[in-house]
Amino acid sequence: MANKKKDKKKPNVFVRIGRYFREVISEIKKIVWPTPKATFKNTGVVLIAMIVVGLVIFGLDTGLHSLFGLVMDLAGN
Repeated sequence: MANKKKDKKKPNVFVRIGRYFREVISEIKKIVWPTPKATFKNTGVVLIAMIVVGLVIFGLDTGLHSLFGLVMDLAGN
């Protein structure tokens, strides 16, 4: 039993670093980049979503501000 633990030493740090970078390069080669057309389309979708969310937040803020103003007017009288 004790001999098995001694036989399974970790490789030195340089071997592990080299293996890490080989695996990183291998994974980078598997990346599939989107086409410029797909990137442009996705950018448009994100911009439209940002505008819609901004308008919703603006509407909620304006409505709640008006409601708060009405409550304060009623409380002041």
